[in-house]
Amino acid sequence: MRHPPRGEASPPSTSAPQSSSASLGLQIPNLAMSSRRQAWQFAAALVFFHGSEYVLAAAFHGRQNVTATSLLISKQYVLAMGFAMLEHLTEILIFPEVKEYWFVSNTGLVMVIVGEIIRKLAVVTAGRSFTHVIRTYYEDQHQLITHGLYRFMRHPGYSGFLIWAVGTQVMLCNPLSTVAFTLVLWRFFSKRIPYEEFFLRQFFGSEYDEYAQRVHSGLPFIK
Repeated sequence: MRHPPRGEASPPSTSAPQSSSASLGLQIPNLAMSSRRQAWQFAAALVFFHGSEYVLAAAFHGRQNVTATSLLISKQYVLAMGFAMLEHLTEILIFPEVKEYWFVSNTGLVMVIVGEIIRKLAVVTAGRSFTHVIRTYYEDQHQLITHGLYRFMRHPGYSGFLIWAVGTQVMLCNPLSTVAFTLVLWRFFSKRIPYEEFFLRQFFGSEYDEYAQRVHSGLPFIK
């Protein structure tokens, strides 16, 4: 066997760095792929939700009566969704492994779909009686809806929206936004439902009292 001359260094081995580089090269596209998929699903969920809200509101109440409020778009809503995307992008850079929990992300996708279905069934079932703004005065077309989903919950529209909104954050694997959306929305509905039902009792009297005693609100810990 021929030994290298004294003072002549053996050529460095490149196998380990190549293996490490190859592994890193495989991980980066995978992480980018998962985060891109989540972002596209989030964008699609927003477009479909608000687009369908517009279509249904226009169908039941006329396009001239459709406003940003009818689409459930407000400054607070825009800020919340902006914060969600900021969290998503920040965690991709700092904690990219958080976005790799496929089971969690897919669970969120299922929540988005289920929440969307519940919400839209509630709107279609109520028809012209469904409005995005709480009615404080009675109109002839306003009826107490107790069939369909309303047999099982008094506010399926709110229930569906809560599931949908929290689901978007679970789908993005956003831990902070998931908790924040859950708490903020629950607090919002816990105040909105009693306010709305005050007027419903004014409109429908004992009929609504009996209905409210028989059917749950549809949201946890809200009677």
